[in-house]
Amino acid sequence: MAIGKYIQQPTGFKAFIPNAFPEKELLDFSAAIITKAAQAERLIGKLDGITHVLPDADFFLSMYKIKDATSSAQIEGTRATMMDALEMRAGLNVKQTDADDILFYIKALGYGTDRLKEFPFSLRFIKELHRELMTNARSSHFADPGEYRRSQNWIGGTTIQNASFVPPPVEEMKTALADLEKFIHDTRLMPVLQAGLIHAQFETIHPFLDGNGRTGRLLITLFLFERAVLEKPVLFLSSFFKQHQQLYYDKLNAYHNNKVEDWLHFFLDGVIDTAEKSIHTSKKITDLRETDMRKIQSLGKREATSGVAFLQQLFKDPLTSNTLAAKAMGFARTGATKLVERFVELDILKPLDETVKYGKTYAYKNYIDIFSE
Repeated sequence: MAIGKYIQQPTGFKAFIPNAFPEKELLDFSAAIITKAAQAERLIGKLDGITHVLPDADFFLSMYKIKDATSSAQIEGTRATMMDALEMRAGLNVKQTDADDILFYIKALGYGTDRLKEFPFSLRFIKELHRELMTNARSSHFADPGEYRRSQNWIGGTTIQNASFVPPPVEEMKTALADLEKFIHDTRLMPVLQAGLIHAQFETIHPFLDGNGRTGRLLITLFLFERAVLEKPVLFLSSFFKQHQQLYYDKLNAYHNNKVEDWLHFFLDGVIDTAEKSIHTSKKITDLRETDMRKIQSLGKREATSGVAFLQQLFKDPLTSNTLAAKAMGFARTGATKLVERFVELDILKPLDETVKYGKTYAYKNYIDIFSE
């Protein structure tokens, strides 16, 4: 299963030149890979099924997206946390610039899921996704959002001569991208295997000046969504890749060195682990919602009606304040303040900082903690 080889270039460095993709042998997988892929797809189906019975599933997805976006950005060196992103999104922290990376990722994911409802998964789609991800986003150098590179890039090292990996030069990159697009439309493979190969091949080609890692991780979820393996984008692997970051890099390097099944075993382990944890998370969310709904239903009818609507809002945006609650609920400030105080009494909301007297921020901490485990 030869992916390609390193070839000396006229200017004195070796670049990786992909073979025609995919070679016939690439699609002949071992029994161990097929078995693991079947297990992965079964768990994806189970996870997708659970989302259909989750009340307000789109609200819960908001937190899944933030968690994945945080991990994906942290792989690229962003120091911001999930809480930083929640604060910035709520307008409570506008100085945390690193958190922008997380919010741009979420924006790109939303754009991708909407765009795929009317447009095919293609090279043009990937360029559009990159444009949404990188326009005005922080980058280590000029990213040229939405455009494939027109110059040589490299990964690691201080110069191209001592780089850890040099992707294909521009002309070879164009050929490799054309092969990748044909492969994307090939329906012979199990989608989960195809998603793993698309990610690894995309990272090998490294077609953008910056943002290749974040774009490539988005492609995994969006490809499975486009193939209708997922009805909602609920499988996010960035947390697994972040947890095993060095191994993630090692297995991608193994792929470059033609150890394709080494990469696929790691990728499928990630799918299985992520799906199992997401299923567990979904159950914990349902249990928490039922517990807190019982607390709210113990209130008077009018308060309970407002409380149910406010709880739904907190599943989408688990940080709030009196001002934000008033805006979200369409209440006068006094009414919103009373509602927030009631949620504090019910042990649903907790102040982020007890020492603050005015303009307090409150967190739906039990909910946030589920995603922070």
